[in-house]
Amino acid sequence: MRIYNTLTRKKEEFVAIGHLVRLYVCGITPYDTTHIGHAFTYVAFDVLVRYLESNGYPVRYVQNVTDVDDDILRQAKKLGIRWDELAREQTALYLADMAALNVRRPDVMPKASEEVPAILDIVDVLLARGYAYRSGGNVYFQVSKDPDYGKLSRLMREQMLVLAKERGGYPDDPRKRDPLDFVLWQESAPGEPRWDSPWGAGRPGWHIECSAMSLKYLGETLDIHGGGADLIFPHHESEIAQSEHYTCKHPFSRYWVHTGMVRVSGEKMSKSLGNLVMVREVLSRYNGDALRLHLLGFHYREGWDYQEEGVQQAETLAEDIRTALEDWSPLNAEADEAQPLWTRFVAAMDDDLDTPRAIECLRELSREISGQKQMGRSVHELQAVLARMARVLGLTLAEGGGCPV
Repeated sequence: MRIYNTLTRKKEEFVAIGHLVRLYVCGITPYDTTHIGHAFTYVAFDVLVRYLESNGYPVRYVQNVTDVDDDILRQAKKLGIRWDELAREQTALYLADMAALNVRRPDVMPKASEEVPAILDIVDVLLARGYAYRSGGNVYFQVSKDPDYGKLSRLMREQMLVLAKERGGYPDDPRKRDPLDFVLWQESAPGEPRWDSPWGAGRPGWHIECSAMSLKYLGETLDIHGGGADLIFPHHESEIAQSEHYTCKHPFSRYWVHTGMVRVSGEKMSKSLGNLVMVREVLSRYNGDALRLHLLGFHYREGWDYQEEGVQQAETLAEDIRTALEDWSPLNAEADEAQPLWTRFVAAMDDDLDTPRAIECLRELSREISGQKQMGRSVHELQAVLARMARVLGLTLAEGGGCPV
């Protein structure tokens, strides 16, 4: 299997460090869940896990919940509820939406608010080693101390400053020595959650939360770290800097995998633009397999425009697959790995999870099975291949016979 590594900008053969694949994917900030952009990312990584497991790789999958964040605090204040209440409600909605899409729950889903001791330890070590400094009640990572800062995003300083301002980096903060320095620990404003620390009562910065959780639950070097492409800078860039200087080990992650952005009418889907398409709204009109197939109809690295007509077409395909699998049982036949469409399916999945090509194999095989049925021929072996493909892609096919997940 070859997978595109954002760090090297090329497809590389995937080789795990050991027997267990250690995967960390940046999870939700639970205040606007769950929109189609979220679903695109987490369905893609669900398929990655399923495909790795189908090839004999056990996976330990960690996905965090960033439940302490500026956006949550602002939204909670706007709604007049506690920040932790908002986080719990939105996380529950997210989990329900993912279940409706047959996205399996990660092995560990730590909450940032419950990982403060691990965060404090990292900040303390970075201060002791001279990579961080205190200023005005905050602790910052000093980017100038890391000559490799920027190796993931490969951005010029001017580009970094623009994105830092757009994505919560506050380059105009007067307490910083350099506008690109990022906060590790910050003084809490009145009414905000706070934890005791050697530097005063406060709360963690955004980037340090993910470093603490990934290192705690997966160890000092990850096999794969993933998330949306909008996290490459500053979030993942900053994670690399603080993690590698804390552990003194390189690399922090061997493969960096990023999903494309979902747009509506050419604009990125976002709460600020008011153009969010929510998963539960779509699922009120279509079944989970239809939406899942629609999402997988785009390559995970591809940016694309959401249009509901695509979900309608995917629902027709889901019904065709269900029809092709009617009267089939796992006891009837084993999947024939020499079947040409199975070979093509594997080749597509091995090529950086090319799910659009893989789905074409399901489409063609469904048609072939229907044609063979009409001629009265046995189709059990073909059905076994189709069912195996469907399992790898996480389809439930619960209506009309279906196949086991």
